[in-house]
Amino acid sequence: MAGLMALAATRLPAADDRAIILSGTAGTTLAQEQQALKNARRQSDEARDRSARLEQQAGLARDEAEQARRRAAALAARIQQAEADIQAAQARIAIIARMQRAQAARLAARQEPVVRLTAALQMMARRPLALALVQPGSVGDAVHMRAVLGQVLPVIEQRTAGLRQELDKSRALRATAQQAADALGKAQADRKDRQTALAALETQKRIAARDYGANAGMESERALALGERARDIVDLMDRLEQAGDLRERLAALSGPLLRPARPDQTGAPAPERDASAGGPPPYRLPVIGQLVTGMGEVNDGGVRSRGLTLVTQPGAQAIAPTAGRIAFAGPYRDYGQILIIDHGQGWTTLITGLHRVTAQVGDSVRQGDPVGITGPERPNITVELRRNGRPVDIVPLVGLG
Repeated sequence: MAGLMALAATRLPAADDRAIILSGTAGTTLAQEQQALKNARRQSDEARDRSARLEQQAGLARDEAEQARRRAAALAARIQQAEADIQAAQARIAIIARMQRAQAARLAARQEPVVRLTAALQMMARRPLALALVQPGSVGDAVHMRAVLGQVLPVIEQRTAGLRQELDKSRALRATAQQAADALGKAQADRKDRQTALAALETQKRIAARDYGANAGMESERALALGERARDIVDLMDRLEQAGDLRERLAALSGPLLRPARPDQTGAPAPERDASAGGPPPYRLPVIGQLVTGMGEVNDGGVRSRGLTLVTQPGAQAIAPTAGRIAFAGPYRDYGQILIIDHGQGWTTLITGLHRVTAQVGDSVRQGDPVGITGPERPNITVELRRNGRPVDIVPLVGLG
C-alpha cells in the first residue's frame, strides 16, 4: 500500500503533443515530404489535363497518322499522370509513417503512468480480506487507501479517456495508411496498362512508317559519325547545332527568281532571317520526378551542372519537352542512351540517362510526344537546354521553385 500511496502522490506527467519531435525518414524532413506531395499532385493534375486535350485533338483529327500520333501523346501523358500519382502515394505513405511514429510516442507517454498505477491496484486486489482485518493498522490503512483512491480514480478516468482518443487516432492512421497503399497499387497498375497500350500503338506506327526507314537510316549514320568525331558531349552538341543551323539556312533560301520585266523597278532583296531572334520555346520537363540537382550546382566529381537532374520512377516515360527535330538518339559513351532535340533558331535540348530511346534521328516531334523510357532502378535523368551553344536555366520556363 505504501507503493500505491507514493504513486498516487506523484503527479502523472501530461502528454504534450508539442513535446513530440517528429522524426521523418532518413534524409528528409516533414516539410520536404509535404512539398513532394504537393508537387506530385500538381504534376498529376497537369498530366491529366494534358491527356484530355490530346484525346480531344485525336478525336478531331481526320488523318489516321495524326490520330495515332495524338493518341500516343495522350497515352504518354496518362502514363506520366500515373507516375505522379505513384509519387503522391509514396509521399503520403512517408508522411503517415512519420505521424504513426509520433502517435506511438504519445501513446507510450500516456500509457506508462496508467500501467504503473494499474499494476499497483492489482497487487492490492490480490490481498485477502481476512488478512486485512487481522493485521494491525489495516483498517486505518484501508480507510486511508479509500480516500487516496477517491482522488486517484478521476485521474485514471481522465487518462484512460486520453488513451482511448489516442487509440482512435492510431486506428484512423492505420486506415489512412491502407488507403495510401491502395492508391499506390492502383497507380502502379494503371501505369502498367497504359505502358502496354502505348507500346502496342508505337509498334503500329513503326509498321506504318517502314518506307521512311531508309531515309532515317541515313540521318542516323550521319549523327553517329558526328558522335565519333566529337571530343565530348559538349562538342557533339556544337557539331549538331552547326549542322542544324546550316539546314535552317538552306531551307530558308528562296527558289530561283525569274528575270523581272522592269529591272529598274525591283526592290531590294529581303533581309536574311536571323535564326537567333526567337524567344524561348514553350517548355516542359521531359519526365515526372523530383529535382535533385539544379543548374550551376557542383556534383561529387567537381563538375558544375549545366542543366537539371531529376530522379524518376523506374521505367518512367520521357516526352519531348517542346517541338523540334531529333538530331541524335542512341548510346553515347558513359551517358547512357541520350537524346538531342533541335528546336530551331539556335535552341537545343539534351536528355541523358535514358534506358531506351523510342524516337529516331530525323523524326519531327511535338511537345508531349513519347521519346524514351528510363531505367529499371530509380534513375537520374539530366536535362540541358542550350541557345546558340550556351546553357539556359530551365527553371523559369517550367515554373519550378
